[in-house]
Amino acid sequence: MIDGLSHHLPLFELPDQRRFASRTMRPRALVPGTVTRKGHATHRSGCATTGRPICLGGGQFADCLSRSKERKLFGMKAKKQSSRNSGVVAQKQDRNSSEFEAKSGQRKLSGQTLHGLHGLGPQTKAIHGGEPNRCGVNGPVATEIIRSSTFTFSNTEEMKEWAEGKNKAYIYTRYGNPTLSVAEKKIAALEGAEAAVVSASGMAAISSSLLAVLHSGDELISTAQLYGGTYRLMRDVFPNMGITVHHVQPDLCGIEKRVNARTKALYIETPTNPTLRLVDTEKAIEFAKKHKLVALIDNTFATPVLQNPIRLGYDMVVHSATKALAGHSDIIAGVSVGSQEWMDKVRQMIIYLGGSMDPGAAYLLIRGIKTVGVRVERQCENATAVATFLEKHPKVERVHYPGLKSHPSHELAKKQMRGFGSMLAFDMKGGLPAARRFCDRVRLFLLAASLGGVESLVILPIYSSHYNMSDEELKRAGVSPGTVRVSMGLEDKEDLIEDLKQALE
Repeated sequence: MIDGLSHHLPLFELPDQRRFASRTMRPRALVPGTVTRKGHATHRSGCATTGRPICLGGGQFADCLSRSKERKLFGMKAKKQSSRNSGVVAQKQDRNSSEFEAKSGQRKLSGQTLHGLHGLGPQTKAIHGGEPNRCGVNGPVATEIIRSSTFTFSNTEEMKEWAEGKNKAYIYTRYGNPTLSVAEKKIAALEGAEAAVVSASGMAAISSSLLAVLHSGDELISTAQLYGGTYRLMRDVFPNMGITVHHVQPDLCGIEKRVNARTKALYIETPTNPTLRLVDTEKAIEFAKKHKLVALIDNTFATPVLQNPIRLGYDMVVHSATKALAGHSDIIAGVSVGSQEWMDKVRQMIIYLGGSMDPGAAYLLIRGIKTVGVRVERQCENATAVATFLEKHPKVERVHYPGLKSHPSHELAKKQMRGFGSMLAFDMKGGLPAARRFCDRVRLFLLAASLGGVESLVILPIYSSHYNMSDEELKRAGVSPGTVRVSMGLEDKEDLIEDLKQALE
């Protein structure tokens, strides 16, 4: 067992029992009846599929981000991270929350609570974050899937109040849904943020987050080494919207020359796709604060298990939740994380552009997140073993993995991450023909795009994430024709290495 998951990172603090009992964090049993709770106004919004009522609750969920301890995870010492907001980060996560009451009658979450457990680690948080108290009550352990596309109101006055923003009732699943709300609260808890908004894909999260900030005439500074879909969004779409993008290398060299009065945001990806170069997150956020830029970061490769940029002061974090968060190669999903103010703006963009998540996908995302810590731990182990093997192989020219001392970002990775990650890439001697021959010969590794699942995958970036790019663009991204990207799964590392041996013969 790698040292780490048994040590509790103090990521959040539960409120007292009275406040915890008074709020709702996910739907309960689907039964008829009018629900009232002392001290709370009752809204009888109902599920149109079943005709059963939804009681809309309130309250707060506090997230205490303690930075006073150091933690070892995956054999690495986590450095204390600074934050522009020390102490408690308020979690105003009562928006769009609802409760379906039990068939036996009114139930309050007034039984035993988790109050007093202040040092919960990321894996514990992945299981219990965003969930209601499930102790001392008779109810389901798993989150229900609420598939209804629309929700009823008890009367026109209640609907009028919704239109005026006076209540947070569910109205239509494109605007919000009880199952989606659980996923959002869980991911916000993992990242240590006020709020989150799930979406239909990683690109929906990225585009909606950027468009919540940028308008015609604005300029964006971004690292050049990016996921290909993000790069093409900036190259092919943003210019037509009047948005100018300036690219810099991951070392941020020359970034001061790129900023001007029209610059509104900084966007980075770390580790980068596919060469695993790291951006100094502290240096980047200092630059953004100095110039009053909105700071966004793609945290897909690192996952919330290995780094939490919100704690450094980043305004928004985006994920392709398809990848490690869901972890089973069976959904397409995205998520944006940040302050409630920014997430309200992102949600509006998703509503307008039609990028809302399906409730069924949200359920699978919730289920997948519950094992993200143990999966990432095993994947990091496998990645280290495979990278070490490949670095010594005579047919491999270069291995891109920050866990290797030969990687240019090795020291930075030790400083700002709690592990080296599950992704790696390598360049074959012999270029594209050799890389294609290798990919055609693997037997346990699957030749497939995407990443973060339980299966180990290999892919050629020039035919997938970085297709439709010029030689100059590929060079700037650090991608060569002979580059092979590897996503580590959960298989036994000895079996994976044997497969690599036979494929490289």
